[in-house]
Amino acid sequence: MDISDEEQPLDPVWLEINNNVCGALTEAPGASLVAERFIGAGWRSRSGSSWESYEVETGWCRIEVDPTDGDTLLNGVVDPHRFEELAALLTRFGLQFSLELYDDDGELLRETAAGPPQPL
Repeated sequence: MDISDEEQPLDPVWLEINNNVCGALTEAPGASLVAERFIGAGWRSRSGSSWESYEVETGWCRIEVDPTDGDTLLNGVVDPHRFEELAALLTRFGLQFSLELYDDDGELLRETAAGPPQPL
């Protein structure tokens, strides 16, 4: 199922680079529900490379949301200057995650994670 909105497609400059972001969502509600959250934030979504995966994108990021037997995996490309914005969005969605950002040579540049909400 393809779902789109009015958001701009991925900037062509990011089409030229290899995947530079990967991560995992722990205890995610399912790839389709994760894609729906991105759509709610103004991103575009379409079917991914497998029957159960989704590709979500905006002008500065395109990631594949791929369910596995355990975690839901994320991989794709992000504007390195907006890596923290992607992490903030996942946090706003209430998801537990880990994300890694790599340079063109495959060297780890940054990593971040968010765990379960802490009781007050």
